[in-house]
Amino acid sequence: MERHRRYLFLILAAQYLIVYFHRVSPAVMAQDLAASFGISATALGVVASAYFYSYGAMQVPVGILSDSWGPKKTILLCSLIAALGAIGFGLAPCFGIAVAARSLVGLGLAAVFVSSLKIFGLWFRGAELARVAGALMAVGGIGWFSATTPLALLSEVLGWRSAVVTVGILSLGVIFLIWRFVEDSPEKKGLPPVVGAGEGVVTGRRNVLTDLKVILRNRYFWTIAIWFIMRGGALFGFFGLWAGPYLTDVYGFSKGTAGNILSMIAFAMIFVSPVIGHLSDKTLKSRKKILVWSSALNVLCFACAVLFFDSLGLVALYVLFFFMGITISSVGTVAIVTTKELFPDEIAGTSMGMVNIFPFIGAIIFQPLMGYVLDRAGMTGGSYPPFAYKQMLWIYFITSILALISIMKCKETFRG
Repeated sequence: MERHRRYLFLILAAQYLIVYFHRVSPAVMAQDLAASFGISATALGVVASAYFYSYGAMQVPVGILSDSWGPKKTILLCSLIAALGAIGFGLAPCFGIAVAARSLVGLGLAAVFVSSLKIFGLWFRGAELARVAGALMAVGGIGWFSATTPLALLSEVLGWRSAVVTVGILSLGVIFLIWRFVEDSPEKKGLPPVVGAGEGVVTGRRNVLTDLKVILRNRYFWTIAIWFIMRGGALFGFFGLWAGPYLTDVYGFSKGTAGNILSMIAFAMIFVSPVIGHLSDKTLKSRKKILVWSSALNVLCFACAVLFFDSLGLVALYVLFFFMGITISSVGTVAIVTTKELFPDEIAGTSMGMVNIFPFIGAIIFQPLMGYVLDRAGMTGGSYPPFAYKQMLWIYFITSILALISIMKCKETFRG
């Protein structure tokens, strides 16, 4: 049993690593993408955000598919779509096909997190499930890291197209492993059920529209939703796309050095997320304090970025990006737990699925918007002028203040 559970986790975690790789890979490839398709910064924002349109739109449908058709079948079909989309993106001859292919990647990978948690819920006891979910998020951080320095090095050797196609082909190998070794439950593997598994599973049919009305009418839900839009806009709109060009255009760093600095976001996610969870559960015994103080620190981080936008030393940039990773990425799980605790257990899953849409709304808004800001300034000598990036950072500074104000209006949900 333990061997099967270990294999199952590692295989599904490998697929979740791919989710995060594709989510943030445009940051390292941004200039190559613009040159290959001959597009503006606004259009580049559209290419990058195409992933999030389909990913966000599929959150509710994949949950329904996972419940009715089965999580393994859902992951297999959707992951195959994503792998073919990745290969298509690497081979895309023009802008339109690139957008369509990246949309397929987002559509397919939207099923991985929800379906994996559903499978884990039947293979692991309730007391184990939180640790398993935390480990899965840490692997997501590894996926983020793989899209920084490793991708930069791989794209320099193979070119961005071959690098993306290679990842798509490797994805087919992971899909084979899912088909061969993963099952929805121990019983389907011919094993006894795990005692204590499925504790949080709610049986019986529910009225989805009624549940959604309850969630959307809760004013505290919207304080978190607005916070997530601002955080998603910064996480995916800046660090997932424009931070790479910012570091190369303003500081003149190589693609490899920019990738190294961007990897600080991933390291914050991998190493600090469990610490923040412990602080929330054991030390501070509070959700709201974590969210408010981290948001305040994020305001200070962007204030520093604005004031010293072109004069920070290399070490200072590493430190700044690491703290930004903590205050934007690592605290996300606390916000999701807060959302869950706002509602009864019967609709906790639906509430988490709903709030998980809003970070991607932020990505959809801010990736093209920041591209528009750069296009207005115009490109000179193959790069955008420093003042355009300063305007971008000012916008993110303002959104960090809005996020802080919004989360301050949320209520404490920790129940001890």
